[in-house]
Amino acid sequence: MSRADSDKLSQDVVFDLLSSPRRRFVLYYLNQVDEPVTIGDLADEVAAWENEVDVEELSSQQRKRVYVSLYQTHVPKMDDAGIIEYDSDSGDVVLADQAVDISAYLSRDEEEQPWQQYYLAIAIVGGLFYGAVAIGLIGGISQFAAGLLIILAFAVTAIGHLITTQRRGDGLSSELIDKRQ
Repeated sequence: MSRADSDKLSQDVVFDLLSSPRRRFVLYYLNQVDEPVTIGDLADEVAAWENEVDVEELSSQQRKRVYVSLYQTHVPKMDDAGIIEYDSDSGDVVLADQAVDISAYLSRDEEEQPWQQYYLAIAIVGGLFYGAVAIGLIGGISQFAAGLLIILAFAVTAIGHLITTQRRGDGLSSELIDKRQ
C-alpha cells in the first residue's frame, strides 16, 4: 500500500475516487457485506447493479467487462489510495480502515425531512381555511387576506426547505442504491 495509514485523504483524491459510479458501488457493496469478497464476486455484483438484473441473469460478457475494469483500473486505484485492501494472491477485496475518511462524503445519517408532506398539509389546511372564509364560516378576514396567509405559509416552508437543503448539501446516495432490491 502506497499511503501510510495515518494519512488523511485529500478532498481532491476523494472526489477523484468518487467520480466513478463503479467505485462508488464498490464502496457501497463492501460496506454492506462487511467482510472480504473476491474480486470476481465483486465484479458480479457491480455488473448486476449496472445491468439492473440479478447476478444469475448476467451474461459472461457483462461479467467479463466489469471484472477487467475492476481488476485493471478501479481496484488498484482504490488500493493505492488506501481505502480498500486487495490481496492479489487470494483475489480478496476488503474495506481498509482509511475508508472512514470517505464515508462522510457518502453517508446520509441525518433524517430526511418529509417536505412533500409539509406542502400537502399546507395545501389541504389552506384550502379548507380559504373555503371556510369564502363561504362565511370564518368572519373578520377577507378572501384576499386568507389567500395571502396561505401563500405566506408556502413561502416560509419553501425557505425552510431551501435552507435545510443547502446546509445538508446534496449527497451521492442516489447513485448507491441497489436498484434490484
